[in-house]
Amino acid sequence: MGALRVGPHGFVPGWAPRGATYRATKLQATTRMDGSQMGNSALDGLRVGFLGCGAMARSLAGGLVDSGVAASRILGSDPFEAARNQFTEAVGAKSTTDNAEVVAGSDVVILAVKPGAVAGLLADLDASICEKPLWISIAAGVPLAALQEALPAGARVVRTMPNTPALVGAGSTAWFPAATVGDEEAGRVEAVLRAAGWCWRAPNEDLLDAVTGLSGSGPAYVFLIIEALADAGVRQGLPRDASQELAVRTVLGAARLALETGQHPGVLKDQVTSPGGTTIAGLERLETGGVRAALYDAVAAATQRSRDLKNG
Repeated sequence: MGALRVGPHGFVPGWAPRGATYRATKLQATTRMDGSQMGNSALDGLRVGFLGCGAMARSLAGGLVDSGVAASRILGSDPFEAARNQFTEAVGAKSTTDNAEVVAGSDVVILAVKPGAVAGLLADLDASICEKPLWISIAAGVPLAALQEALPAGARVVRTMPNTPALVGAGSTAWFPAATVGDEEAGRVEAVLRAAGWCWRAPNEDLLDAVTGLSGSGPAYVFLIIEALADAGVRQGLPRDASQELAVRTVLGAARLALETGQHPGVLKDQVTSPGGTTIAGLERLETGGVRAALYDAVAAATQRSRDLKNG
């Protein structure tokens, strides 16, 4: 399948080389829904540390560099040499094995390790260096209460739920702050998260379980739909490569159309659906097959699983 190219408005994710890696341009990350532009003043002079140098950390750090943060003001730590080397190569920033060095030298610390490693990592840090920075956790499923318990009293900490399209700068991230996070810190959080795509401040933490069920798990639902569409095209005689390209670009184009027009998906669906035509025949089979109900159930099941995991 060919590489996706950047569209005339910089909206469509397109692959652009950076060292040995490829990262897409941000998906309108600096444009609000009303079309107004969001500046990067909250990033000015910011020192950002990453505890964990995995793929999500590399993507976010690279987005920050693209947003104007000097690579010299970014530092990552990871116990694995391969991860450190990939971080340095992709971002141009230094990396280390010393978590304490990262925390002590950062204004914002991104907690980017696996959920099971969070408690042990934080327990190994001296409390005196954990009080200053603003903490942003992208460790899925770790609740604020657990983060606050592991950090000094009064620590400014934010829980987020990103998704994998952040790896190409097109992520959707929901976040919720502790009561200790003020307006200035909230602005910094949004500026940092916008480096990987679009973000939304949830009105309460419990909604992050629903976010997990929808946008956190959602890419897998969409990949399944793309795979099914491509297979269906092959079933009707299309070559495999063309069918997959058509399926991917149909989903990408439909998503772009919905975002750029702001119209309700039902309205856009009706615009494609002529009376007695091909589309209504296909939609009838989808409704009969229970596609809508299956998606409802998938989001509900994933949301409940997120709650179960959070509660142990």
